[in-house]
Amino acid sequence: MPFSVTMLLSRPLQRALPAAVSPQARASYLALYSISRATRLPLALPLSHTRKSSRFHRSDFSGQGFSSFYEPDQPTRGPLGGASSVGAGVITPKVLRQHLDQFVVDQDRAKIVLSVAVHEHHLRIQELKRQQQEQARLEAQAQRRASVFRHPVEDEFPGQQSTVELHNHNDPQSFSEAPAYRPASDSPADPDSLLDTSDHQLLIEKSNVLILGPTGVGKTLMCKTLAKTLGLPISMSDCTTFTQAGYIGDDVESCVARLFSAANYDIEATEHGIIVLDEIDKIAGTKISYGKDVGGEGVQQALLKIIEGTTVQVQAKPEKSANRPGGTGRMDTPQPPGPGASKGEVFNIRTDNILFICTGAFSNLHKIILDRKSKSGMGFGASIRSSSAHAAADGTMLRGPEAELFKKDAPFFVPPKSDVPNPFGIRQVVKEDKVNVLDHVQPEDLQKFGMIPELIGRIPTVCAVAALDEDALVRVLTEPKDSLIRQEEHKSYLRNIELRFTTGALREIARKASKMGTGARGLRHIVDQLLLQAKYETPGSSVKHILVTQDVALLKRAPLYFHRGQSAAFEATHAQEEEKWEEELRRHEDPSILMVNNFQEYRKAGAAGF
Repeated sequence: MPFSVTMLLSRPLQRALPAAVSPQARASYLALYSISRATRLPLALPLSHTRKSSRFHRSDFSGQGFSSFYEPDQPTRGPLGGASSVGAGVITPKVLRQHLDQFVVDQDRAKIVLSVAVHEHHLRIQELKRQQQEQARLEAQAQRRASVFRHPVEDEFPGQQSTVELHNHNDPQSFSEAPAYRPASDSPADPDSLLDTSDHQLLIEKSNVLILGPTGVGKTLMCKTLAKTLGLPISMSDCTTFTQAGYIGDDVESCVARLFSAANYDIEATEHGIIVLDEIDKIAGTKISYGKDVGGEGVQQALLKIIEGTTVQVQAKPEKSANRPGGTGRMDTPQPPGPGASKGEVFNIRTDNILFICTGAFSNLHKIILDRKSKSGMGFGASIRSSSAHAAADGTMLRGPEAELFKKDAPFFVPPKSDVPNPFGIRQVVKEDKVNVLDHVQPEDLQKFGMIPELIGRIPTVCAVAALDEDALVRVLTEPKDSLIRQEEHKSYLRNIELRFTTGALREIARKASKMGTGARGLRHIVDQLLLQAKYETPGSSVKHILVTQDVALLKRAPLYFHRGQSAAFEATHAQEEEKWEEELRRHEDPSILMVNNFQEYRKAGAAGF
């Protein structure tokens, strides 16, 4: 490049170079400067800088042009490629059921009933809100149409008469077409309007739920779990304290007051909430020879209007029994009333849209059902009910031939069990089928128990829970997130001690609890008795590991202590106990299996012909 052209292209750099520099050095500097500048400049500007915003390009999405073909199996491209194909996530009955499975063992049908009931209640509330908004829109539209024939100032001034309707004298039809505005309350009854139901909106009624079954199987726990999950306010009330008005005790309106407190004194949220009436079987009517039954049939009569739908006056004040179990559904302390709810102020709450979930043990109800079944099966060739030879400890679960008879008259569809072939040829223990007698409950059985027919008719959905057997109690000890074993292990961890239970110990604890007849509530009593001495001796000592074996659960010995530095012995002992339990389990499943410990015992067994 000539020197003159270089000087013209790099005039700013020429000023920066001193005059004493030779022409050769100056040319070198200019060449280096041009090379460095060329490397800093991009080869091509970005596409967004070279394009105009108004110009359309066919290759904006995915680097390919548009075509006239559509393939539904291919994923969506372009700006909507990352959009959800199913819409916003909502809580479905399956999601609620999966959440209940993490805290409650078994009770599959009860979980499904509760999940569907809560989901339908949520949909019903959303539909009611939509209908109210639609009705408000139609009323506003009617008022705007009627305001055309009214003077906007004179009719709104107090004391003024309605203005004369505006008609077009040139158009005779305007006298007949222009409607006269009248308030709905002042309009006379029109037979034609009564027969016209074209604008009638569908009214979706609520379906209250009754869950019955023995104690300690998860009825209250399922309701408490839903209370922590749902966004709707929910409260739990114990029916054992309900009495008639004027007697010492809680009125039936207190359940609505608890819901009002759980909803943070929000009237709209309260009218869309859920009330759980626990121990509803305790208000069953009883025949007494003296006095008056203040907590039985009278309380049921008072509950009729509240469950069906009425207006309840609630005083906005903090509830005294809010922190007690069975008070409010929320575990935290309810907040004080807001600015609009001063102490002593009374609010009117409608109960039409409140869902009621009733739970109760209903002791001896299975006997009423069995008597009804036995009477219906009288005659030649009918089976005679035995004296609970195949029944469970509480009498609600039947096994053997009686279960087969009840299966034929099941009130709901029971899917058959599929026989899955075992590819490994391992012998599996087939569990005996069981039938819950409470699944066959009828309204007449509840009426004989002491419930009035009016209250039974207002609770259309009835579901029974089954008693927990030994296998289910073992799962209760270990599977739930808040299981008893996890609680005890965490409490020992707080004392820097590792606590561990063997499988045989868990099985023995469940076996003892099943004989107590209190369901899962008996597990805590047994575990506390086993660990009482260990909780007293180990804190502050050198014990770092505690092992509870099957012999400990059988009260044959105390829990095994392992001190600091004995972790290997602790693990070895635990593995030995587990191996012993597996051998015992295999021997129990297949008595033909002969356990030998060495080769000499094997030769003796072979010589004996085993």
